[in-house]
Amino acid sequence: MHAPIGIFDSGVGGTSIWKEVVKLLPNEDTLYLADSANAPYGEKSKEAILQLSIKNTEYLLEQGCKLIIVACNTATTNAIDHLRANYPVPFIGIEPAIKPAALQTKTKKVGVLATKGTLSSSLFHSTSKLFAEGITVIEQEGKGLVELIEAGKTRSPEMRKLLMGFLQPMLEQRIDCLVLGCTHYPYLIPVLKELLPNNVTIIDSGEAVARQTKAVLQAHQLLSIDGKDTMHRFYTNKGTEVLKNLVNGLNVQVSYLNF
Repeated sequence: MHAPIGIFDSGVGGTSIWKEVVKLLPNEDTLYLADSANAPYGEKSKEAILQLSIKNTEYLLEQGCKLIIVACNTATTNAIDHLRANYPVPFIGIEPAIKPAALQTKTKKVGVLATKGTLSSSLFHSTSKLFAEGITVIEQEGKGLVELIEAGKTRSPEMRKLLMGFLQPMLEQRIDCLVLGCTHYPYLIPVLKELLPNNVTIIDSGEAVARQTKAVLQAHQLLSIDGKDTMHRFYTNKGTEVLKNLVNGLNVQVSYLNF
């Protein structure tokens, strides 16, 4: 079925998920909403996050999307139950990869870098409780990181200083896994690798989300199986420059949209 996969995020971060989806599902069209004018979602109230998620979902449905990926940890943890209950298409959510971290850690100490909205959610706490028995989960709010990524400042001195302030307390507690609990944060992996010791494994959700997307499309008989030319449309309600730099490629359109 050649309707597009819809994806929305509080900005450009969900493109880290989009890249994994396109890699695994090369025959699928995609339509991506970057709600950068309202980033970061992690600082907002649950009600505000829900209303923004509804707005984004309804736009994607108007465009004929057959499945929607909520490519934002904060929107997933605060809104996905409501979206699934009220709209007819399948939804794929994002949550911090606590389970793989709990399976990999040798020190039994796992760090989670995420937004306030994710860390304070009931879904995050139930996931931690379910998968991290006997594991110490050290939570760290990444305040200010999304804004710098949205501004294209992933390698700035300001970013390095912020990250070191967040990482040091976790390293002092001997973490050996760092879970990236925000889809913006994979863009920090090159810097994180410079700042972290070699024994700390960085874990994000991108590949797992792509595999789940494929499984759900198959289960609902929605997969596009022929190899026609695909189209990837991106809309942002802020400047297009950072988004263009992240997704530049064949059959990719990036446009401003006041949504």
